[in-house]
Amino acid sequence: MLNHVINFCRDEEGATAIEYGLIAALVSVAAITAFFQMGNSVNAMFISVSDKLVPVATSL
Repeated sequence: MLNHVINFCRDEEGATAIEYGLIAALVSVAAITAFFQMGNSVNAMFISVSDKLVPVATSL
């Protein structure tokens, strides 16, 4: 019984899986943040283009 407890305490296999899970979560948060920032930038670009095209379209 004591050997089972000692082996359980020395087992680091679960810790490695948790570390990989934390790394995956961190990468996901970074990707989501980048996508939101890129989305805001693209949205601003389309608004700028739209603002410049509206006077041209109404003058036709």
